[in-house]
Amino acid sequence: MSSCFVGGFALENVVHSTAARTCKAQMISQFCPKSARTFGHRSSYTQRSVRRRSATTMSSQNGNYDYDLFVIGAGSGGVRASRIAATHGAKVAVAEESKYGGTCVNVGCVPKKLFVYGSHYPEYIEEAKAFGWDMSVQNLDWPRLVENKNKEISRLNGIYGNILGRAGVEIIDGTATLKDEHTVAVGDKTYSAETILVATGGWPKVPDFPGREHVITSNEVFFLPDVPKRFLIVGGGYIAVEFANVFHGYGSEVTQLYRGDLFLRGFDGDVRKSLRDQMIARGIDVKFNTDVEKIEKEEDGTLKVTLRDGGILEVDQVMYATGRAPKSRGIGLEDVGVELGASKC
Repeated sequence: MSSCFVGGFALENVVHSTAARTCKAQMISQFCPKSARTFGHRSSYTQRSVRRRSATTMSSQNGNYDYDLFVIGAGSGGVRASRIAATHGAKVAVAEESKYGGTCVNVGCVPKKLFVYGSHYPEYIEEAKAFGWDMSVQNLDWPRLVENKNKEISRLNGIYGNILGRAGVEIIDGTATLKDEHTVAVGDKTYSAETILVATGGWPKVPDFPGREHVITSNEVFFLPDVPKRFLIVGGGYIAVEFANVFHGYGSEVTQLYRGDLFLRGFDGDVRKSLRDQMIARGIDVKFNTDVEKIEKEEDGTLKVTLRDGGILEVDQVMYATGRAPKSRGIGLEDVGVELGASKC
């Protein structure tokens, strides 16, 4: 029986609201210390002390492997598994090819929440008039927002690294590939482990069509140099809906395209209809029952989008939010007898 386990794809979506609130407080504190003192959220928890057994003894009992557990991927699932196993006395290593924290911390729920918070301020300023405040929206400094977001994410990356280090987990930077059911290669080095956990998470999917090289996904949207004046978002899930509203708040002329009758399939029907009506009332152009046929890039950088119903859109940026797939390709799973499905990145 193979000791290689594929796990953590669902764990990639673990979200802690307290952490997101703290991130907002950190962003505010950079420019408005007085507000941060009242906004900041402090939480405390008691961690049970665990009597740790000797990691060296455990490894020797398990066949003289380098580690009891080797984790590929330091995202939400990988960090949690590594830390808990090490706390119980296992000798653990985790390999990560990018930044610690995975999708949620780096290009998911945390930066998305920061963008959401910022996109609401024009509405707050408009509402303030009814309460006697005369304010106006000045120029948006988008690069400042992105820079401060990057600083906050870097802070969280450091926290994740410290959490692993304090638990006694060895962190190995680099891309890990499976050589056999007990061996992992990272660069020119190999490591053995009794158990290998694959926690590589997911990756955005973009369907094949002419011009797909011109689109971005949720991986790239957090690093745009400017706010697109005309922004097309393709997809009908909550990621597409969220970003349509976020960039509308930042001033983009947003069009959301969905191939079905109504977005957010699986959610409450009344909520879906109400949200559709509110988005249209706010000025978001929502198009249903159509899809992209092809995308052509003009000489001035404009993206000409031809729709399957014959329509033509001219936009400055196209984002696809059409689902995610397990990030399981190219790490050697097939070589150790793990059968992969068709949906993989």
